[in-house]
Amino acid sequence: MRQYLMDLTSPGLSPRHLRRSLQENDSRAMDYRRAIVGASLIGIASMAVVTLLQTGIVRHLPDPPTRRPHFDSDKVNSSEEAYSYGMPDGPLAIAMHAMNLVFAAAGPPDRFRWRPWLPLAAAFASAAQAAIAAKYLFYQMPKVDKAWCPYCIVDALTHFATFALTLPELARVMLPRRLR
Repeated sequence: MRQYLMDLTSPGLSPRHLRRSLQENDSRAMDYRRAIVGASLIGIASMAVVTLLQTGIVRHLPDPPTRRPHFDSDKVNSSEEAYSYGMPDGPLAIAMHAMNLVFAAAGPPDRFRWRPWLPLAAAFASAAQAAIAAKYLFYQMPKVDKAWCPYCIVDALTHFATFALTLPELARVMLPRRLR
């Protein structure tokens, strides 16, 4: 399995070369990929808190003490929509952030040349996640739940950021070679 993944994402590179290129490369492309890692970890943290509620480990999530907007994390995260995937949506969001981490960490800095499917997959996966996050943020919470969840807002923003951060590498894949 290990060799299969290495051949799939970083053919011809040794683990030492891959490590050095990921850790020491100071290109803008790697800055974007590192930012995806950071955003994904923030998203995982926010959804880990939600998952504690959704699985019954905790009974209540604290909310900011404001009148407007109306925050009610318990209501939002215990709604029928939150359980409509056959499981709570918190763990699913964590899995999506984990997938973004994998895509961001896979392959060398110039992977758009040799493995263009990696940036394509990263962009398309994060686009779908951002679309779902937009539905929650702009429709589900304000219109259906009539309440906001600060943890969910953070999660949505990390999905939007991740998608935006995949676009420069996607553009490099899509541009003709002479324009790169």
